[in-house]
Amino acid sequence: MKFWDASGLIALMVEEPHSPSMREIARKDAVAAWWGSPLECLSAFARLRREGVLSYADEDDIRHMISLLQNTWTEIEPTENVRETAERLLLAHPLRATDVLQLAAALVWAGRHPKGQHFVSLDYRLRSAARSEGFSVLPR
Repeated sequence: MKFWDASGLIALMVEEPHSPSMREIARKDAVAAWWGSPLECLSAFARLRREGVLSYADEDDIRHMISLLQNTWTEIEPTENVRETAERLLLAHPLRATDVLQLAAALVWAGRHPKGQHFVSLDYRLRSAARSEGFSVLPR
């Protein structure tokens, strides 16, 4: 199982330069994700529709895909442990609140022992912070 942030999940459903490599990673293992990731994905899909990248029909299809994927992944719930971990991470890394919550959820998922665990992300700052915390970051 690998922990996926929203940027990685979005690349599974919307064609981007990294989409083929992200699909290959997804085929190999199960997905764990933060409780708020579906909302981040839906926000990105709506933005892409407003920008004319996606049609309403495309957005509806992709919304359905995220719903199906969400039913298969391990979801890390918003617990006090996640919040406390996020508070510590804010002091250590230059991350936005949503990104720090994803990293905190990944650390809770990893039992606070990220060595040997994979964190899948396309976000530069989040990848850097995850690597600093001890995760192996994908894609390479």
